[in-house]
Amino acid sequence: MSQSIYPSSSVTLAFKSMATEQPLSSVVTRRRTTTASSNTSALEARISLVFALASQTSSVSQRLLVDLATETAKYVFPKRFESRNIEEALMSVPDLETVKFKVLSRNDQYEIRELEPYFVAETTMPGKYGFDLNGSSQSFNVLAEYLFGKNTANEAMEMTTPVLTRRTQSGGEAMDMTTPVITKRMEDQDKWKMSFVMPSKCGSNLPLPKNSAVTINEVPAKTVAVVAFSGFVTDEDVMRRESKLRDALKNDSQFKVISGALVEVAQYNPPFTLPFTRRNEISLEVVRKQE
Repeated sequence: MSQSIYPSSSVTLAFKSMATEQPLSSVVTRRRTTTASSNTSALEARISLVFALASQTSSVSQRLLVDLATETAKYVFPKRFESRNIEEALMSVPDLETVKFKVLSRNDQYEIRELEPYFVAETTMPGKYGFDLNGSSQSFNVLAEYLFGKNTANEAMEMTTPVLTRRTQSGGEAMDMTTPVITKRMEDQDKWKMSFVMPSKCGSNLPLPKNSAVTINEVPAKTVAVVAFSGFVTDEDVMRRESKLRDALKNDSQFKVISGALVEVAQYNPPFTLPFTRRNEISLEVVRKQE
């Protein structure tokens, strides 16, 4: 039977002990101590790593919880506009950025607002109606994808309110309204547009959409007559309220509806909001009457 030409570890230790004139037991003890120390150091390193990872995870979790709580608070503790009646007093609006405006006048039927300029991302809605569930959902998702990262910068932007829905003339891109999603109809084609108001901090430095169905436009400053109402929006409801607003504005001593003005609808709340607390608005662009 062949044997190894290399000495066993015990023989090796014995030779080392003899060479250094140290007792064999001392060498073995020191080797065991060194091994135990090495094992302890490795264990300590693992424990330190576990604590570091746990601390980092806890920190990330805390940030996520804070972010979640902050976003939830915007809906749980909404803000309210000045109200003209009990219906408006019950309406709530998420505490999100919206289009800046100044109220010029108010009566028991409508109010006149002066809107500051803003940018919107918009898309043409499928179908003939502005407020059918299928068309609205498709358009909302297309715009939401752009807002939350489907853009050339691959960056998510903050959500605003309201969503704007409006009619437009097929020959132009006259854009109105504020933070809601805007839906507008292209008159001779029975088409509508939906828009998201962009965060004001972005200004004109907005990333381009990756989806060609989304376009970015600047809405100039303008003056509008606005009526607020609660509940869920329907095309029939919009037609009725638009007609009523136009009739009321005929008796306004200071403002008149501009020629060719088309209605725009602002919706401020997420779908899960109770109908009687939802805030919707219809608006028509107006100008001051000449003295």
